[in-house]
Amino acid sequence: MNSYTREYLQNIDQFQDSIFIIHKKQEETFPYHFHQKGQFTYIEGGISYLYTRDKAYFLPARHFIWIPPELEHYVLHTSSTLRVTNLYLPSENDLTHPFFSKMGIYPVTDLLLEMILFSERWQGMVRPGVYAYEFLRTLKYLLPEIGQHPLPIAIPTTQNERLLPIITYLQQHVSRPLHLPEVAYEFGLSARTLSRLFQQEMELSFLQYVKMYRIVRAIEELLQTDKSITEIAYDVGYTSLSTFSNTFLQLVNRRPAEFRTAKSV
Repeated sequence: MNSYTREYLQNIDQFQDSIFIIHKKQEETFPYHFHQKGQFTYIEGGISYLYTRDKAYFLPARHFIWIPPELEHYVLHTSSTLRVTNLYLPSENDLTHPFFSKMGIYPVTDLLLEMILFSERWQGMVRPGVYAYEFLRTLKYLLPEIGQHPLPIAIPTTQNERLLPIITYLQQHVSRPLHLPEVAYEFGLSARTLSRLFQQEMELSFLQYVKMYRIVRAIEELLQTDKSITEIAYDVGYTSLSTFSNTFLQLVNRRPAEFRTAKSV
């Protein structure tokens, strides 16, 4: 951990009752870390992922992350044109609402977006007794009301040396048919062995992983391109538009067209 990262993390928890707020055009990727305060993160202008020790969480545009205190994590950005708002908030009776005790990714409402934009006038440490503190504290206590519909896509990660190249292969060939026996053969494994690896290391089946990754890639294209939904469906390996739309609905709780429309609302 370099000196900049160390100082940044120390500032977050320097005072138990302080709020620490940072707005940056591009945030550095820190190694795994945690802090005593809860973290609100809003990212605009690209796709990012939140990694914990056992899962990777996809963060699409117009969504925010809530990271509870002491959860070890890091955030990976895939674009150099991001605008990042990080808000580190002290725990005050947080146990009275379950929202603050679990990680989640939630849509940003118009009200919350206006509050985020208004908060850009402040940077760094904010202590109690000033207007900025009360404003940011109010933002925090609106989050349980705003965050009632979390994004239900969480892609597990693994450090298993046998599985990592297979996952890379799946991600690189997402537009092709991906069947368990053929992929297992490609890596000199039996279908039964590969199926067991996924269940043991990822806690989901081969088919479930492929389905989730395809939908994540579809979300990226819906947010970042003007391609038609039919084109996107083929790009991520679906030959049936209705199957793609139904799978998307199952995992995201919205049809692809509804999701694309909602991003600009």
